[in-house]
Amino acid sequence: MNLDPELQARFAQVELLSLDVDGVLTDGRLYFTDAGMELKTFSSQDGHALKMLQEAGVPVAIITGRSSRLVTRRARELGIRRVFQGARDKRVAFERLLADTGVAAQAVAHVGDDIPDLPVLRRAGLAIGVANQNPTLAEHVHYVTQAPGGRGAVREICELILRSQGRWERALARYL
Repeated sequence: MNLDPELQARFAQVELLSLDVDGVLTDGRLYFTDAGMELKTFSSQDGHALKMLQEAGVPVAIITGRSSRLVTRRARELGIRRVFQGARDKRVAFERLLADTGVAAQAVAHVGDDIPDLPVLRRAGLAIGVANQNPTLAEHVHYVTQAPGGRGAVREICELILRSQGRWERALARYL
């Protein structure tokens, strides 16, 4: 994928990837059983790409407005240690993430899909929306994925970060 030089530079400077969950790691739909159980569908390809990114030295965090044991489980499976759930004001969670990690806002890529993500998208050095984002986000993001949330968007972003940082070949080498 060819990026313009300014956008490539933004991807190259990413030191931390921050993700929303519903609409980014999932397709945004919420499923509930009659018994009140919540179900979510996650992409295994997105998950593997997140593992590759972290193995290459780029940590990942989650900032989500909802709270779910499924998110806790998925984060644990993927080795994501910084998880902010029930973040009614995502800006507060983002500032805490910056303080906890010591990473500057300009070195963070944040991925969102809806209006509650705007405060973080406007502060992050690389603001990314997914293909199925709320149209309002379009004027506030630097990049929109070709793949929709929950169906390859995160994988696309991880690969772009790795390629822009010259780490893709090394990350891929262990599989060849």
